Amino acid sequence: MGWYHLFYQYNPDSAVWGNITWGHAVSRDMIHWLYLPIAMFPNKWFDINGVWTGSATILPGGKIIVLYTGDTNEYVQVQNLAYPANLSDPLLLDWVKYPGNPVLVPPPGIGPKNFRDPSTAWIGPDGKWRVTVGSKKGETGLSLIYKTKDFINFEQNDHYLHAVPGTGMWECVDFYPISINGSKGLETSVNGPQVKHVLKASMNKARVDCYALGTYFVENDTWVPDNPVEDVGIGLLLDHGRYYASKTFYDQVKERRILWGWINETDTKSDDLRKGWASLQTIPRTVLFDNKTRTNLLLWPVEEIESLRVSSDEFEGVVVKPGSTVPLNITLATQLDIFAEFEIETLASEGIGKDNVGCGKGATDRSAFGPFGLLAIADDTLSEQTPIYFRLSNTSLSSSTTFFCVDETRSSKAPDVAKPVYGSKVSVLDDEKLSMRVLVDHSIIESFAQGGRTVITARVYPTEAIYGAARLFLFNNATGINIKVSLKIWQLNSAFIRPFPFDKSQ
Repeated sequence: MGWYHLFYQYNPDSAVWGNITWGHAVSRDMIHWLYLPIAMFPNKWFDINGVWTGSATILPGGKIIVLYTGDTNEYVQVQNLAYPANLSDPLLLDWVKYPGNPVLVPPPGIGPKNFRDPSTAWIGPDGKWRVTVGSKKGETGLSLIYKTKDFINFEQNDHYLHAVPGTGMWECVDFYPISINGSKGLETSVNGPQVKHVLKASMNKARVDCYALGTYFVENDTWVPDNPVEDVGIGLLLDHGRYYASKTFYDQVKERRILWGWINETDTKSDDLRKGWASLQTIPRTVLFDNKTRTNLLLWPVEEIESLRVSSDEFEGVVVKPGSTVPLNITLATQLDIFAEFEIETLASEGIGKDNVGCGKGATDRSAFGPFGLLAIADDTLSEQTPIYFRLSNTSLSSSTTFFCVDETRSSKAPDVAKPVYGSKVSVLDDEKLSMRVLVDHSIIESFAQGGRTVITARVYPTEAIYGAARLFLFNNATGINIKVSLKIWQLNSAFIRPFPFDKSQ
């Protein structure tokens, strides 16, 4: 009825973990959000120690059900059913917990604390719904699969949907189809010859979100990866930065699959208590199959983010010589949407350093062909800065190994925050220029290389480069190349996130 709904784990009493309830917010565009009253409290024996992760499924006729993990009075993870009290209410304010909960308990051989995060359901050709739940046996991460007709009575499949030894507990398992030849998302139950299935799990040990592409065999409800070397937990990441517990849904209005992800904090609990909040969601991202590489997903900010653009600056062919930085003269640098394309001019000099060592130790680790890129959330003296950069193994892009990286080592003068270097290889094809899109929001930087082939989310804590003191620079720490950069930079407005105005007409 015109609203996007987001439910999220929330502690209404504090900015630190505990007393987990379901917060609830709605939006017309997934950018401007309005807070609603709490949807579910931990108030039954089957969820008294927490209303944890869950997923919604829209059934034929518009009926909505939610399966969610409850932590019981005996600290056992179980799956519970809930549904809206009033389906004619577009805000879905009131939720009813099924009195016969739990509908699923840990099966034999699965530990009481290793059974959580039910997926959105999909329907098979036999008319039964399937749901997958994250788990592990020993150190083998796995996804259990169940069938049901009514979401009350379930039968467990003889096989796992999938399992990967050595990956540990799988959280927030997500399973969905993706078109290999289309530009639209697919409803969750679709299957067929032009479809691959994405299996994604959040790795509890490594705290990263891993995925793989593969084939779903509906006859026995198993999934097989295209490339076993890049199986779930040992291969591709949705995001190489500060990112976890992601979840997709199918937007039936705009026919697209949307990915939400969680950015958690690296500061101290006392810092969180002082600022009064902790953790946030990324800008929602669309999910498509990469038709060029045919080996990975493309993730891209939803088009609605463009509604926040208020003014723009363009810079054409800015030359940045080895070892130099160039300030970009824009009015404010705290809320930005940046597109940048890079051309490379090789110099005669040999350069110094090794040339194919990934992201190196950060943006100061020089080699012949990188690093070069942007310095975001920087102050005038560059005492604080977060470089977003490329690094190449040679200047022939088609045959080079190209890395895309974000360096947090100088992002903050604050002592008690994490300051890692994030990054990964990114494919650059013959007909492509090096390109990045960077969304800056005060202390969050979401960076997308090559149209979303590689994504890095950074959570930084600037102390000097804040508000009017924040600046944006180009830099080139390569020793053997000039770079020529073309940019378009938009200032972004606030999203004005606030409580729902019940006292005013919407």
